[in-house]
Amino acid sequence: MASVLYRLGSMAARRAWLVIVSWVVILGIGVGSFLAFAGTLGNSFDIPGTASGAVTDELAETLPDTAGGTGTVVYRTSDGSAFTDQQEQDISALAESAGDLPGVASVVDPFAVTQQRADQAAQLQSGDDQITSGRAQLDAAQQQLDAGKAQLEAGQQQLTAARQQAEAAGAQAAQLAPLDAQQAQLDQQTQALQEQQATVDANRAQLDAGAEQADLGRTLLGLTDGIGVVSEDGSTAIVNISFTDPRLELSEETKEEAIAHFQDSPVDGTSVDFATDLAQGVPEIFGIGEVVGLVFAAIVLIVMLGTLIAASLPIVTAVVGVGVGVTASLAFSGVVDMASVTPVLGVMLGLAVGIDYSLFIVNRHRKQMLAGTGVRESIGLANGTSGTAVVFAGSTVIVALLALNVTGVPFLALMGTVGAVCVLVAVLVAITLTPAVLGLAGARVLRKRDRAQASAADPARPQETAKALKPMSNARAVLTVLGTVVALLVIAIPSLSMRLGLPDGSSEPAGSTSERAFTTVADEFGEGANGPLLVVADVPAGLADDDLLATQVDVAQALHDLDDVVAVAPVANTDDNTVLAFQVLPQEGPNSASTEQLVQDIRAMPELDGGISLGVAGQAATNIDISEALAAVLPLYLLVVVGLSLLILIVVFRSILLPLIATGGFVLSLFATYGLIVAVFQFGWGAGLIGLESPGPILSFLPVILVGILFGLAMDYQLFLASGMREAYVHGAEARLAVVQGFRAGRAVVTAAALIMVSVFGGFIFSESTIIRSIGFGLAFGVLLDAFVVRMLLMPALMHLLGRSAWWLPRWLDRILPDVDIEGAALERTHPHASASAADLPVGLPADGGHGAHAAPPTATTIQAETAAAPRD
Repeated sequence: MASVLYRLGSMAARRAWLVIVSWVVILGIGVGSFLAFAGTLGNSFDIPGTASGAVTDELAETLPDTAGGTGTVVYRTSDGSAFTDQQEQDISALAESAGDLPGVASVVDPFAVTQQRADQAAQLQSGDDQITSGRAQLDAAQQQLDAGKAQLEAGQQQLTAARQQAEAAGAQAAQLAPLDAQQAQLDQQTQALQEQQATVDANRAQLDAGAEQADLGRTLLGLTDGIGVVSEDGSTAIVNISFTDPRLELSEETKEEAIAHFQDSPVDGTSVDFATDLAQGVPEIFGIGEVVGLVFAAIVLIVMLGTLIAASLPIVTAVVGVGVGVTASLAFSGVVDMASVTPVLGVMLGLAVGIDYSLFIVNRHRKQMLAGTGVRESIGLANGTSGTAVVFAGSTVIVALLALNVTGVPFLALMGTVGAVCVLVAVLVAITLTPAVLGLAGARVLRKRDRAQASAADPARPQETAKALKPMSNARAVLTVLGTVVALLVIAIPSLSMRLGLPDGSSEPAGSTSERAFTTVADEFGEGANGPLLVVADVPAGLADDDLLATQVDVAQALHDLDDVVAVAPVANTDDNTVLAFQVLPQEGPNSASTEQLVQDIRAMPELDGGISLGVAGQAATNIDISEALAAVLPLYLLVVVGLSLLILIVVFRSILLPLIATGGFVLSLFATYGLIVAVFQFGWGAGLIGLESPGPILSFLPVILVGILFGLAMDYQLFLASGMREAYVHGAEARLAVVQGFRAGRAVVTAAALIMVSVFGGFIFSESTIIRSIGFGLAFGVLLDAFVVRMLLMPALMHLLGRSAWWLPRWLDRILPDVDIEGAALERTHPHASASAADLPVGLPADGGHGAHAAPPTATTIQAETAAAPRD
């Protein structure tokens, strides 16, 4: 590979404008594709196969009106007073007309709903009065019947006694006829009383049934107490919109039309805001924070490289790479569901690795020129040596990101794929565009005094001997290992309390419409109103219509009896009453621990009478399912990455112990990073320093994303430091001395690269989006801990303590492992001297522009040996 990259770099330097124009054309194609094919980015996350997803699918089939997406519009009076009649009429009119918007299934008029509830309460009260009156009338009728019965019984007794006397006296039939007539009359009266009694009994039964229904209705209405759309003081109202399309299929255009409908028709004396289900902000792909990060990166480059031309080159090439990678990825957003955070992640990675990879090549080129190598030969060698390392380093990052596809989470796999594309473009830009620009820059990548020094350099003569180096003491190594491990473990402690979740309205930028809507709803209707649960009851045998209300009350009561439930209300049922839907209002918000536990409690409920089983859907339940699913795949993905790390490092460094401690160090820095994230974003420690106002659960996919990205970057730093140690060792240096030599050779460029990474990622910490902010924070501090604590403190100390055993490899394994030349040592051996004729000079520079007549770069060994004595940049 090194020879191929050597020829590629040399060709790029010779035909610089062809390469530059080619990249400009590619960038133009990317921008054109983006403008032509890009779709709308979303903020919804979903994982197939979750419990809430199954309930949602059931609703879509049985109760489609409840399966569509929803939108929340919040009105509030400007002075905090109750709405006037005119304001209520205007809001009601807007709600009614919103029902005609495309994609809208229905709109709830808050004042109509409140009036309906009041009417229901009044009807129940009127019914109670009617039942009381009916009972009184029936009691009076019963008293009359009882009195009639008593009279008839008395008459019957008298008539019976008279007949007995007459019969005893020997009365004839003719004499008994009057008594028979009286008996017939008495029987008729008794029959009439019995019929009247039956009527009273029937009326009483009907009244009792009505009372029972009224009691059930009163119970159900009481269970809904707490669910409202107009605040108690009458100053706030919620307009709920139901869409025809499910939440994940709901287009941004439909949401925007709904927002415009209410915004374009303001109601005097009120303000209107929109919750995240309508107006969740799409974060800026590049903002002021990122600009500040690039400025800090530029400062690091200027300090290290010494000239504006050299310092600006990595930034320019990185920006080109980001432009190509991100626009190409966004061009597919019209055919795939792409979250708004996905291209931002591509920008983060593209900028960071793009600057670093270009820096590695530029730095190698400058060192070779200082040693007297001609410009174009040096460019080719730098591309063949450091470029090979760049390709290998980029490949590890790409593989780690593509491995996100093994998680089975679609949006996470897409993030990894887009990130991998941006890293791939960064690698291609580094090994093609960087040599081309270096060819145009010529000797101007060096300071003037360095050009004179380079002109006098002659690589054909013996190199100067480096200053004597001494290994660190064993005591220092032991203290370093203990100190760094203990420190990282202590920092990692908060990670044991990590809770995962997805952002809600409280995470939106302060003062944004969605943040105001979230806060207003929480203040006026309770925190749980921002994340109601949708519970579905499956009734296998179905229900008769007469039994529906009783069953709804039984289910609602069972749900209401759970901890942290404020209210329960039935919202829909199928025609055959086999599926019943309920809204459950939790005590706290959608990201609270109590709401998460409530979802688990509902799912754990045993079947109710009649074999009724319960399922939970809704945004809060979906977020919980996503978080649990991602937490479940994290160990698998971490295992894949750790296994990949061991394989790569064993092949590269031909060692068993080195990969083990390098991977162990990565795991330590990873969990320490988790600990910092939990401390700041969940516990709120120091949150004000980064402008975080509402601590909460950790972004559910952040731990998985960090594993992939930080692994790739950690292997980069491990590669550039440990490869120097191995080169020194295989060229005869004592094991502990080789650690010092390799560390001295690579520390400057790794320090600069890590600082650039931290600067770029750190710029995203101040994004308005909590999602972007947490990702930037995790990557910045992850790089900080891994590069400066693990790679520059822990690893050299462990390597020192291990000594020669650090490089032990079983002979059988040594025979089957491929020989990977990641720094192009073989290429250096085939180019012992490099001629710098006039043809090798860049156009526009004089023949004596600072190049020796016979210049050749030092080998990897001499570069390491000369580090201490070489002129500082």
